Amino acid sequence: MDQAVTQTPVERTAQRFEFQALACGALGSSLYAGLLNHAARDLRAGGPTVGVLEGHLDDPGRGALALRMLGGVHALVLTGRAPELAEFYPSAGGQADPGPEAERAWPAMLGVLTEHADDVRAWLGHPPQTNEVGRGAALVGALCHLAAGARYPIRLVEIGASAGLNLRADMFRITGGGTSYGAPSSPVQMIDGWLGRPPPAAPVEVVSRIGGDLAPVDPVSESGRLKLLAYVWADQVERLDRLRGACQLAAEIPAQMRAELASETISRIALESGTWTVVWHSIMRQYLSPEQKDAIDRGIDALGQQATNSARFAHVSLELVRGTTDTPVELVTWPGRVSRRLGTAPPHGIPVTWSA
Repeated sequence: MDQAVTQTPVERTAQRFEFQALACGALGSSLYAGLLNHAARDLRAGGPTVGVLEGHLDDPGRGALALRMLGGVHALVLTGRAPELAEFYPSAGGQADPGPEAERAWPAMLGVLTEHADDVRAWLGHPPQTNEVGRGAALVGALCHLAAGARYPIRLVEIGASAGLNLRADMFRITGGGTSYGAPSSPVQMIDGWLGRPPPAAPVEVVSRIGGDLAPVDPVSESGRLKLLAYVWADQVERLDRLRGACQLAAEIPAQMRAELASETISRIALESGTWTVVWHSIMRQYLSPEQKDAIDRGIDALGQQATNSARFAHVSLELVRGTTDTPVELVTWPGRVSRRLGTAPPHGIPVTWSA
């Protein structure tokens, strides 16, 4: 008999937590890896974690339930409502539990899940809003390639944009690979964010910034910033610093955000003469239904067929490939449909290793 048929929702969720723990560990968060492994054991033991996740144990795997729960807990820490756990959260001035299994931090985490179950549960009905600023380093490099090929202004569109922070990526400061990009005074600093042969030193001019997301976040509001910060892993302070800097840029540089399906974002696009229209997305396809993936692919192909030498179109992506640890930076341009793999990056974006 198929094991998946006999698996209980609790066991399936516990296994997904363990899988996410492996990912957290591989991406440098031993604190979250340890906490999720403990949560998986608590699920199997029928502990408080089961009650917190009640009503969501049958959620699909692409919903990232473990990250939703961690986001809810982190929000309590950041707002001062979980002081005992804050002692182990560097994001709140604490010291991360040095052990690989977070043995000291887990009792405090368990206390939060017990005492604030309703508060954590309130975060479970919404997709994680990990508007990872580091991924903008890949986008900037791709835009440099476009500007070097045809120096047209860029109309930037992001699908699955969350808060649209990377719609301002052209204003980030990035160094590495023997070069630098952006103003030294930028509030977003990515030191050694590029490795290998750097992108061409071409001026990038973004004249339009549009993002679509099912539930876009306002990065200028207090509640919006909290939501974004809560989904960043608590022991990765550099990511939090970049996020805060990107929120500052968002307050200074306007972008149009729409609450809509990814397919609707694509369907609204029309190419314009004398410009590059660029569609960009990063680490978001895994959250889409097969129908949405097909609709996006068809929409991008249709836009490519409409492209001309004066109304150009490009598709830039940074998406996970099953079985690999690094994600490819892909650039496809039209007319003519020229596809290039510009480099690779870890899922959180930096450093980007550019290909020769």
